Amino acid sequence: GRGVMPSIVCSVGEVLDLGYVIAREKVTSTFKIQNTSALTLRYSIQLDSLSSTRDKDRQRLPSFLTSSLQRTEFVGTQNYNGLSVFSIFPTEGEIVAGKSQDFIVTFSPDHESLYYSDRLKVVLFGKKTAHVIRLKGAARDHPMFVEGGIPLDVPVESLAVPWPVPSQEALQGGDVLPLTLYYKTGMKSILLFLEYLEGESSPVPAMTELKIGAIRTAQSASKKNMEFSFDSLPLLQQKGFTIGAVKGTVEPGQVKRIGVSWVPPADSPVNDPLLVTALLTLKGDIKESYRILFMAKVVSAY
Repeated sequence: GRGVMPSIVCSVGEVLDLGYVIAREKVTSTFKIQNTSALTLRYSIQLDSLSSTRDKDRQRLPSFLTSSLQRTEFVGTQNYNGLSVFSIFPTEGEIVAGKSQDFIVTFSPDHESLYYSDRLKVVLFGKKTAHVIRLKGAARDHPMFVEGGIPLDVPVESLAVPWPVPSQEALQGGDVLPLTLYYKTGMKSILLFLEYLEGESSPVPAMTELKIGAIRTAQSASKKNMEFSFDSLPLLQQKGFTIGAVKGTVEPGQVKRIGVSWVPPADSPVNDPLLVTALLTLKGDIKESYRILFMAKVVSAY
């Protein structure tokens, strides 16, 4: 007899990011698995969100409440309707030796969230996990987004449908706005942290970037370009910050990278971090504002 080791090659590495989509719309992506062994492989595709131990796993405390600062949850936000936000086709079958199989991943979120995620496993003969892919995606109610910096929120949300925001007339009538709605309707914040290396022979500015994107959507009303602009520019310049583009437009389906650099001014504190706040405004089908926290610090190169 002759023992043969099953082997495959996948066209996707460890992560498949399906990007941003408008909530209640969907997007698809395709990857390929090639059978590089000398025997026919029987495969199945498994999602962690459909695991039989999923309910048990959810009883553990999320990582942001424990000592770990890393976002390690493989299964993130899921749909309110109970259906998996990611679906795969086909889910099982055989791949003949030397041949390949295409797989279609569909991302169909039913509400806004930045933390849709799942983990896909390619299992051979019902036993051997041959490849693992982390699936990621984000959904917005409006065709605009900002990425970058250090997250200031938590990656886990309640699956309870949020309460409707009361009208301004109702609030003036003495109604109490629930605390959860302050979180849902409050301005989003993004922290940009820059470290300037002091003591190098040819110092370079500390660098980071923001990504501002416009989502391509089937909605006809949102096919115009999205505009963005920063305020507080004189204060930022006074404190040594430089923004690559302080205003501009982004076409649907495009992402603009905004470089941010910092060189400490002469009066910059040596030991204490410097913090400056600016407002980033996006104008598309709605007007949306982000509070950008520019934090910078001088560190020794030795």
